[in-house]
Amino acid sequence: MREMIGSFLESTYEQVLGRGFNAEPVISLVTHLSADSASQKMHYYRYSNAKVSCWYKYLLFSYNIIFWGVLSDLTKVTRMHGIDPVVLVLMVGVVMFTLGFAGCVGALRENICLLNFFCGTIVLIFFLELAVAVLAFLFQDWVRDRFREFFESNIKSYRDDIDLQNLIDSLQKANQCCGAYGPEDWDLNVYFNCSGASYSREKCGVPFSCCVPDPAQKVVNTQCGYDVRIQLKSKWDESIFTKGCIQALESWLPRNIYIVAGVFIAISLLQIFGIFLARTLISDIEAVKAGHHF
Repeated sequence: MREMIGSFLESTYEQVLGRGFNAEPVISLVTHLSADSASQKMHYYRYSNAKVSCWYKYLLFSYNIIFWGVLSDLTKVTRMHGIDPVVLVLMVGVVMFTLGFAGCVGALRENICLLNFFCGTIVLIFFLELAVAVLAFLFQDWVRDRFREFFESNIKSYRDDIDLQNLIDSLQKANQCCGAYGPEDWDLNVYFNCSGASYSREKCGVPFSCCVPDPAQKVVNTQCGYDVRIQLKSKWDESIFTKGCIQALESWLPRNIYIVAGVFIAISLLQIFGIFLARTLISDIEAVKAGHHF
């Protein structure tokens, strides 16, 4: 329609010039209509192909489904260091649910607000992990003391909670260690204490997870640690592990530094990939919305 009006005005302009009238108003109107038409064509061609990529959209959705399912089964532990881990489980669960919801719904509904929240939270978690790793490396003595306190406090509650008991047994068997710094740490537990006030059958003993496994035995002997510490210390290593779990972990880390670094890098790359997907999807949505304004 504008092109038809423009053609009509151009022909009128030629007639006006032929008759000697003032043509300035006509020239101004023709110029305005031509510029407006060119501007509309420019915007049309600029945004005609803008669309949200389905690849990025459903990749981000799938990423969040996987991220949502990463929540570890922390409910197996019901008491650690005097703190009920149910609170920890709830906190981690709320964070995971919120992130998963924001990522999934933001991707499917193309909601920029939710995607920005998801992206910003992942960035925050990434830098928090990086800061914790750096601080743990710089303050190794402090980390060692906190781990010792954690382990010793849970030794005291070893028989009070079956889930905590299984956790400590798994840690000691996996690392072939006993106690925080040695078998003597089990004096902290009322059942294994060697004092005369104790009447427990496990007195001066250690849990079965401290025992050196016998390849000939197919059934676990849960009483293998009874009365072990009554013997001379020089004979302890014949039947139980004498190395503390803190020393075991400290010696394990240098041997497996590449595995630890690989796991940290893999987690970081997954987080960066999620940030990339979110930012790319946000850019596509903003481009499409910008095209709708013209």
